[in-house]
Amino acid sequence: MSSTHRTRIKICGLTREADVDAAVRAGADAIGLVLYPRSPRFVTPERAAELARRLPPFVTPVLLFVNATPAELRRGLDALPHALLQFHGDETLADCQATGRPFIRAARIPPGPAGAGFDLLKYAQDFVSAQAVLLDAHVDGYGGGGQSFDWTAFNWSHPLLNASSRLVLSGGLTPANVTDGIRRVRPWAVDVSSGVEASKGIKDPDKMHAFAAAVRAADAQPMDRSA
Repeated sequence: MSSTHRTRIKICGLTREADVDAAVRAGADAIGLVLYPRSPRFVTPERAAELARRLPPFVTPVLLFVNATPAELRRGLDALPHALLQFHGDETLADCQATGRPFIRAARIPPGPAGAGFDLLKYAQDFVSAQAVLLDAHVDGYGGGGQSFDWTAFNWSHPLLNASSRLVLSGGLTPANVTDGIRRVRPWAVDVSSGVEASKGIKDPDKMHAFAAAVRAADAQPMDRSA
């Protein structure tokens, strides 16, 4: 990876003003606001808009949906018309494209060696119109479970999965392991939630800063795609 590459950072599951401010100070490029009522990190669209108003220019709000109805999508977009959308459930391509807005599609990769046979190349091709494909571990509750998938399971040099594409590495990332994850996968961005929390939905400023520092350290290191 060229030394000019800077891995982008998304911090997801923010619920408090203080955590939004701390994420920005840590260097987040985007924040995730969870509009899935069953999540412990859930916020209403109106609350999401309040939190997003604290963001400076060039820090992107991302609205996370899980199997939302058209009415729920519209309520979210009415509150934050310019947010990037993230679909983290069982949505089809048509579901993701229905709003006409740019979107991220989460790939929920099963645990176990080789990603338990998950066909990531086909998934990336199926959702080639997405702004990004977010690589997460398949856990109960649609994310935020602090679990990683097998980073050695896929051929990251494939044109659909290489560093010039749209991969976001997620799933069980922490300040302790994100450097290794970036060196192996070389994603465009990383996404963290539980790995920088004091408790569910409550972020730890020190952990956010440590996470960002580990990402910058990874950017300075050579790529490692060994199995």
